[in-house]
Amino acid sequence: MINLSVNIKSENKSYPIFIESENISSFKEKLAKFLQDKNFLVVISQKVEQIYGKQLGFSNAQKFVLKDGEKEKNFTNYKKILERALKMKLTRKDAIVAIGGGVVGDLAGFVASTYMRGIDFIQVPTTLLACVDSSVGGKTAIDTKFGKNLVGSFYQPKAVFINPIFLKTLNERQFKSGLGEVVKYSFIENSCKCEEELNLTNFLSDNVEKIIEKDNKILAKLIEYCIKLKISVVEKDEQESGLRKILNFGHTYGHAIEQASNFKYTHGEAVVEGINFAFNIAMKKNLIDKNYMFFAVDVMKKFNFVKIPSFKIEKMVKIMQMDKKATSKNIIFILPTDYSLVDSFELNANELFELCNFGK
Repeated sequence: MINLSVNIKSENKSYPIFIESENISSFKEKLAKFLQDKNFLVVISQKVEQIYGKQLGFSNAQKFVLKDGEKEKNFTNYKKILERALKMKLTRKDAIVAIGGGVVGDLAGFVASTYMRGIDFIQVPTTLLACVDSSVGGKTAIDTKFGKNLVGSFYQPKAVFINPIFLKTLNERQFKSGLGEVVKYSFIENSCKCEEELNLTNFLSDNVEKIIEKDNKILAKLIEYCIKLKISVVEKDEQESGLRKILNFGHTYGHAIEQASNFKYTHGEAVVEGINFAFNIAMKKNLIDKNYMFFAVDVMKKFNFVKIPSFKIEKMVKIMQMDKKATSKNIIFILPTDYSLVDSFELNANELFELCNFGK
C-alpha cells in the first residue's frame, strides 16, 4: 500500500490518500471502519454499479446511481442527490461517498459541501483521470449552459481510496483520457515545487507499453507521482490564488472544446488538444524553442491520442471569455516556458486572433 496525505496547514485540513490494489469486495468493510458507524449515501457511477455493484455490496437504500457523462453534472442531479440525503435523514455527522470518475466526484463533492453547510465526503475514484487529478484537491462543481464548472466550491474530502484494479475494466478511450491529465503533469512538473524529483516525463517514456497494458505496479507508481505533484501545489495554494493555476495547463482551450463539441470529446482528449494549442501559442510568442516543441509532440505521440479537428477561433474565443479564470478583458492561459516549466499569461481576443493567424 502507498500512503500519502494532504496537509493544508492554514486551515488545519489534512486527509489521507490510500493507493492499494486489493479485492474490491473488501472495500465496504474498510469504508465502514473508516467512517466508524456513520450513516452514509453512496453516489456511484452507473457503469461502476453494473460491473462492481455486487462486489461492493451496498444496498439500494444506501446508493444513488448516476448515469455516466459530463451532461449528468447538472442542477437536476444535484437536487436529486440532496433530496435523497434528506430522505435518508443524514446529519452533519454522517457522510457522502463518491465512487466513480470525475463527474461523480465533482457532483457528490458539491452536494457534500452544501448539505447542512458541509458533511464528510469520501472519494473513491475509478477512472485514471479521477485517480491522478480530480479526486485530490477539493474542487467540486456542476456545469451550466453558460460553461463548465461555473458553480462549485473548494471542499476537501476526508479521505481518498484509490484501487488500480478498477482501471482494468476501463475502455481504451477512457483510459487514454486519463493519460491526457498524466501528460499534463509531466509538462508542469518543475513548476509544481515538489521537494522530490520525480522525472515523470522519463517515467512515461520508459514505461509506455506497461502503462498501456495497465500493469498494476506501474499504474500505482504513475498515480503516486501525479498525486505527489498535485499535493505539492494544493498545499501551497488551496483555492487557486496563485500557484494552483498551473494545474489548468491545457484546460482553457480544452474546456472550450468540450463545450463547443457538446462534450463529444472526453475531458482528457480535450486537455491534450489544449496542451497542443498552448505549445503552439508559446512557440509563436517565442517562449520556447523548436526543440522543446518537437520533444513535447513526441511525448504525446507515444500514447496515440485522439485527433480533434480545429474549431473556428472566433467561436472558441467567445467560449473562453466565459471561462471562470478569465478577467473582464483577457483570457488566462498557462503556457510552457521551458522544460517542464509553465507560467500564467493574459491574452486578449485580438492577440489570439493574430497568434492563430486569423483576422477579426
